Amino acid sequence: MISFLKLVRWPNLAFIILSLVLIKFSFFEKFEAFISLNTFGYSLLILATVCIAASGYVINDIYDVASDKINKPNKLIIGHYISEKRAYNSFIILNIIGVGLGFYLANILGKPVFVSVFIFSSAILYLYASYLKQIPILGNILISFLVALVILLPAIFDLYPAITRQNKDLQALLFSILKDYAIFAFLITFLREMVKDQEDVNGDYNANIKTLPILLGHKLTNKIIFMIGVVPIIAIVYYIYTYIFQNTFLVIYTLLFILAPLLYFQVKIWEAKRKKDYSHLSFILKIILFFGLISIGFYQYIL
Repeated sequence: MISFLKLVRWPNLAFIILSLVLIKFSFFEKFEAFISLNTFGYSLLILATVCIAASGYVINDIYDVASDKINKPNKLIIGHYISEKRAYNSFIILNIIGVGLGFYLANILGKPVFVSVFIFSSAILYLYASYLKQIPILGNILISFLVALVILLPAIFDLYPAITRQNKDLQALLFSILKDYAIFAFLITFLREMVKDQEDVNGDYNANIKTLPILLGHKLTNKIIFMIGVVPIIAIVYYIYTYIFQNTFLVIYTLLFILAPLLYFQVKIWEAKRKKDYSHLSFILKIILFFGLISIGFYQYIL
């Protein structure tokens, strides 16, 4: 069981659950949003999301065995603690549960087309692991998009079906806020995926995966990451000035836990060379993403 939990990256799944719970109970409810799912239905949405995400981690590890033997030999699970056959069966079962729950939710909402969100996500995760990660940048973009999509799922399944002519302004406002958080999640995840490519360059090279560092080298890739990192910094400064400047607590929170670590990241990525440098920077971005997304619980003090 412990090996399986490690395989599906249980801390990441716990973070997904936390983010979705905060959106529902510390964001939608505080603003009295018009919603479509009761607590049970929303729990099924969370479970479906977690199953699809977990299946993505499993299939990725199945296809990454060759590179992981070099990149992280001490953390290799498939082939050591869990057989490839069992891992693949787990991937199939998790997908069946995730898509099945998505189909059920889409139909009780009267929006059967919504199941395509889960089918699309499952397909992209499989294609990414088996092929798309070998295409520079494209794989990083797709994974970042799927992370952003997690933040938008409550808007799609909970807000959108409840829109009426009378409440459309409130629903549109809440949807817009979630969209901003999704963009933030996309940008930070995209940076992290590029940093992880730097961290895993040796294993990827031996597995014949053509990532950006392999094609352009560490130094040039560092500069590209640095330039991309400027975008979220500008966006956060704009957000502080435009929306939360009057709230001292939120300004301090954003400066300390989001903007300051991002500036630290920018300084360090310029001089990063070794695997442990990139591992450290990947962790910093994970922390930034965590503090950024849980701030959705403080939004009741902004509006």
